[in-house]
Amino acid sequence: MQISPETLRFIEENIRADVRSLALQTKKYPQVDMAMAVMQIAGRQIAESKVPSWYRTEGLFYPKHLSMEQCSSEVTALYKASLVEGETFADLTGGFGIDCSFLSRKFKKADYVERQAELCELANHNFPLLGLNIEVHNEDGVEYLKRMQPVDCLFLDPARRDGHGGKTVAISDCEPDVSTLEDLLVEKAKTVMVKLSPMLDLSLALKTLKNVREVHVVSVNNECKELLLILQKQSISSEVSIHCEHIVNDLHQHFVFTQEQERISDCPLTSQVEAYLYEPNASILKAGAYRSLTQSYEVKKLHPSSHLYTSSHFIEDFPGRRFQVEAVSGFGKKELKTFLQGMEKANITIRNFPSSVADLRKRLKLKEGGEDYIFATTLADESKVLIKCKKVPSVFQELQNL
Repeated sequence: MQISPETLRFIEENIRADVRSLALQTKKYPQVDMAMAVMQIAGRQIAESKVPSWYRTEGLFYPKHLSMEQCSSEVTALYKASLVEGETFADLTGGFGIDCSFLSRKFKKADYVERQAELCELANHNFPLLGLNIEVHNEDGVEYLKRMQPVDCLFLDPARRDGHGGKTVAISDCEPDVSTLEDLLVEKAKTVMVKLSPMLDLSLALKTLKNVREVHVVSVNNECKELLLILQKQSISSEVSIHCEHIVNDLHQHFVFTQEQERISDCPLTSQVEAYLYEPNASILKAGAYRSLTQSYEVKKLHPSSHLYTSSHFIEDFPGRRFQVEAVSGFGKKELKTFLQGMEKANITIRNFPSSVADLRKRLKLKEGGEDYIFATTLADESKVLIKCKKVPSVFQELQNL
């Protein structure tokens, strides 16, 4: 990729500019390749928050917007890198190279495979600037897999978009199809890491693939970002361990369980909302560790389908949002009037409740925002209630304030 000195200078001078506005100024700067400038400026702006160590590295080139949107963040790439190590590594779906750049540092030899020539050109330019010695292969990942020598670790991030641009959520709909390649993958590597869409049905994935040893459900700022499957031919344990990892400002919440533990765990239910209310983080909700939570923390579940928990005393390390309960109300007219007295706005959440947030907000005549939180939910005795509470600062926030 060649960028003229005039275009490079324009990029540096306009790095904070609105790219949509710049795109309309092509005639004003005839010496500038405006399409290239806009692409690089947009890429660097995304990288500043998404991949800060790349943003701080001078001279890197960036791809078109879609590749930047789909690439991993630095925080999730670092987490993936913490899970593996060895001598040899290959990334069969290189893309922009974020994951490869972080994973490769855990190995002595690394190969990047990508069928798009433009992305390979970027990788060849960027990797040396990042201090990485990675061999770049411009070819199809499956063809490379068939003839490659065995390695310690393989990484795949199958494309999760169909031919019409729609998102896919089943393994068999992704490209390459890991379900058809599974036997070959575990023959070619001691460990295979597969990154999948957070939309994927995890239970279906575990039924589809027979060599999964670990699952990692990764969330950042309470938004589920990735499902990671670790495949190994030699089984250490017949049980698949499911790791729920929640990352906020580089601080981690971690919860581990198995499907068998979830199946056999007792789960105390209650129709009585106690002094504190808890909402599990996004990783736990995605992984389905609903019953297992009650075995690790002294909480009761409000309803089999509500996924809210309560306790009489404060559980400081509960992996999720924590609230102090102020009032509970049914929907009787007088009861509701007392419950809402003095409230003009609130943050409303629906959990297993026959109404939308918008409809309930209209009914309660409350604006959005403020320090009050209202959960509309169903209790174990099937009664419908509103729970008013105040948020208790998380462990993350408390540590940041020290």
